[in-house]
Amino acid sequence: MSKPRIGLLGTGPWAERTHAPALAAHPGIEFSGVWGRRPEAAAALAAAHDTTAHSGESGLDALFAESDAIAFALPPDIQAPLAVRAAAAGCHLLLDKPVATTVAAAREAADAATGAGVSSVVFCTLRFAAGTAGWIDEQAAKGGWFTAHAYWMGALYGPGANSPYAESPWRREKGGLWDVGPHALSALIPVLGEVTGLTAVRTGPDLTHLVLRHVSGAASTVALSLSAPEAGSGSSVELRGENGTAVLPTEWGDPVDSFRAATDALLESVRTGQPHACDIRFGLRLTEILAEAEAEVQQAGAAN
Repeated sequence: MSKPRIGLLGTGPWAERTHAPALAAHPGIEFSGVWGRRPEAAAALAAAHDTTAHSGESGLDALFAESDAIAFALPPDIQAPLAVRAAAAGCHLLLDKPVATTVAAAREAADAATGAGVSSVVFCTLRFAAGTAGWIDEQAAKGGWFTAHAYWMGALYGPGANSPYAESPWRREKGGLWDVGPHALSALIPVLGEVTGLTAVRTGPDLTHLVLRHVSGAASTVALSLSAPEAGSGSSVELRGENGTAVLPTEWGDPVDSFRAATDALLESVRTGQPHACDIRFGLRLTEILAEAEAEVQQAGAAN
């Protein structure tokens, strides 16, 4: 049988450093092409990995026709409507997080995937990284957790920061809640259960605090930012319960390997017909939680 063909939408730093190398090196697939909004960027990335470049509307349709699945490395609110189109073309979906920054757009993409009968995986890194995926499964199996605290203090926009990812307009606009919030939620929900309620407070331009109530009866707290000082940056998840304390491993591994694992998860879902735990419906749920938190923060700001 021929190998599954996977195309890539996006040509930014994340696509260049993670998605494209992972797809090009994957022995079980054919890297069917790269589509970009800038033709010159698509041409350069495609040439670096010996595949075909596409741009424009006709190029988008051509890549869908030449692919069995599409990987996304695009801003979320560009990703979501293109995911609808890819699903309609019969392509399985390997999405980035968050799926979208509005519930309506995320739900439309999820409904499109369901209606087309295509499989999906959302690349929440912790769920696929070698250093963390097993830890999450292990803590979920143990159970008996009383509480958890997570923090993601990114320095992307901190004093003196110089990162290629800082050029992303959507990250600057939406901040840590939307960019790193999915990481925290993707680790907490499998362990503590579905979020049944939340409180959100913003204590700085980009420092959001969440208190989450979970179906298991446990509560968790989360602090999120992309504007921390470099010396104060970092991330962690700490669980406390009947079995003592557990802390998320600090070594996540190479993101290229993590994306390859996400690709394998999508291929397995396609093969078995079984939805992955981190599929587009889970991605929709993340957007619902983050949108509720954002609305609460904005309401509090308006009241003040």
